[in-house]
Amino acid sequence: MNHQQSELQNFDQAVQFLQNNGVQGVKAGLILGSGLGDIVSNMRPVFREIPYSDIPNFPSSSVVGHSGKLIFGELEGIPLLVMSGRVHFYEGYGMRQVVFPIRVLLRLGIRSLIITNAAGGINRSYHAGDLMLITDHINLLGGNPLTGPNLEEFGPRFPDMSEIYDNKLRKLALAKASQIGLTLRQGVYVATAGPSYETPAEIEMFRRLGADAVGMSTVPDAIAANHAVAKILGISCITNMAAGVLAQKLDHREVLTTAARTREVLTRLLSEIIQQMHQEGYC
Repeated sequence: MNHQQSELQNFDQAVQFLQNNGVQGVKAGLILGSGLGDIVSNMRPVFREIPYSDIPNFPSSSVVGHSGKLIFGELEGIPLLVMSGRVHFYEGYGMRQVVFPIRVLLRLGIRSLIITNAAGGINRSYHAGDLMLITDHINLLGGNPLTGPNLEEFGPRFPDMSEIYDNKLRKLALAKASQIGLTLRQGVYVATAGPSYETPAEIEMFRRLGADAVGMSTVPDAIAANHAVAKILGISCITNMAAGVLAQKLDHREVLTTAARTREVLTRLLSEIIQQMHQEGYC
């Protein structure tokens, strides 16, 4: 058995385990970033709640604020598969390990994916607590999950990247935000390897490159999902202003505190978006 066959077998083992545990018939997935897990409490019923450590070949998160569970249930009657927490490149995983869960979701039939994250604000007009729709990204992680043998079962060797974050889904999100009286920012997300926060000089460079927010996740997930032609909506919770924007040092506790403060409005927005996605045939 070659490496590619072995990799596919690992996916199949995880998929088979989840199907045997009743996970099936789901077309939409949601990835929850640091401290953004409140929407799970609105899911009724929850059919299955499975720790990542129980799923064959699944990587497990070691980061505070990431519970590390796959949750299968319904939100307003809509079947939904939720990743409560994710793994990161800085935890020591290779890029293909980082996107292993995404590819398992894709093999389960997910065709639409909402990716959320906690991010630092680079755009000086932003404030902690803002929500930003991701219009595009800049990959400064130093790696790409598509490096290595191409898995033709997912997509082509050279996938197009001109519209990773679906324009129609962004318009849908903007319309729903307007209906509930929420102002959504829109901007470019830049991903760095971490785990150290960026320096003020780096943030200034990112600003000049056109970035509005910075984080340590999302980009590998989006690349892997885009490779399989899934529809992607990205939302960043601006949990702090990036280094050098304000005269204060950065602390992960601030990220979790701000995320907790914005969870209610994000949960309502996500619920509205998912219901509209269902009506329009995305899930």
